[in-house]
Amino acid sequence: EDECLYCLCFLLDSCCLFTFPASPQNYGSQGTVWKRSSASLLYKLKYMQSFFNLEGNGKMTSETFELMKQPRCGVPEMAGYHFFPRKIKWPMLDLTYRIVNYTLDLSWEEVDQAMHEAFQVWSDVTPLHFTRIFNGTADIMISFESKEHGDILPFDGPLGQLAHAFPPGDNIGGDVHFDDDETWTNFNLFVVAAHEFGHILGLHHSSDPKALMYPLYTYRGLKEFVLPEDDVEGIQALYGTICLFIPK
Repeated sequence: EDECLYCLCFLLDSCCLFTFPASPQNYGSQGTVWKRSSASLLYKLKYMQSFFNLEGNGKMTSETFELMKQPRCGVPEMAGYHFFPRKIKWPMLDLTYRIVNYTLDLSWEEVDQAMHEAFQVWSDVTPLHFTRIFNGTADIMISFESKEHGDILPFDGPLGQLAHAFPPGDNIGGDVHFDDDETWTNFNLFVVAAHEFGHILGLHHSSDPKALMYPLYTYRGLKEFVLPEDDVEGIQALYGTICLFIPK
């Protein structure tokens, strides 16, 4: 029961971080701290159930618990194909990326290829262009991290959260972190990377189970992967379509 409650709190924080803050309490010279209330947890649970098309009764059902155990993205949920607040996007179409470090589960070549193909998912349907650099600070910094790693979103070990990313912006904006405690294979790194790259381009989660931006991980064969229409419409709403020049 304690493990179940811990998982519930962790998943709800993952789903609703930045979206549903707890209630502030003032403690004099200690300043303001945030206190989690049972009412806010119930609200978050109902929201999560509604997002994943479960009965939103706020009860810890077996279906809800099974959902909680599925591998997922660590970025908070939204609905539909959706953007971050204020429709954040990059002001330029030519972006740089750098792979800071590697997982031991795959060769460097396999990681490089997975990242290249994940970026290509988005550049194939937009005017975006991605160039890899090997030194300095890129627009998109990619790294494999474990547990607490310097941001406000610690990883939770094997399974659970697979990765998280930050929307377009300066400093940590545009960065992607993969949980190095996962056992990565070539196909799942590609799909998870393609999903996270959607976030760093400005897309939030989709409630369409067929969408790449759906927050729960499902297997997709690498050779048969085609970006679903929901994702195409979302990214093209931000960056436009590819203009093909047809000579007269």
